[in-house]
Amino acid sequence: MTHLLQGAGRLEVNGNVLVASGEAGFDVAAALAEKGCEWLVQQPSGSDVGFDLSGIDQASSAALSVMLEWLRCARRQGLVVSHIRLSSPLSRLTAMAGLDRLLPEECAETAH
Repeated sequence: MTHLLQGAGRLEVNGNVLVASGEAGFDVAAALAEKGCEWLVQQPSGSDVGFDLSGIDQASSAALSVMLEWLRCARRQGLVVSHIRLSSPLSRLTAMAGLDRLLPEECAETAH
């Protein structure tokens, strides 16, 4: 596992998956988004990638913004997002905000 960001909000790469954990409030969201996008643009076009936000402690719009920014970066790079794993609180917030329809249906899952 490669560490991209450490602190209250953590970001690691496990294989082809960006794994975010800890806090993802507004104070760390920009760093999570930036470090994740830096990694994404290094991946060859057409590669499969995944996002795992199941370790995010609390649901926040900042965490959702990170996920959406990663999706934009992946699409710009021509990457295939093979799965997105959300914590239960993030999954509920995503559905409540109507953002679940922006996620590829076949790749979104909720951690239990």
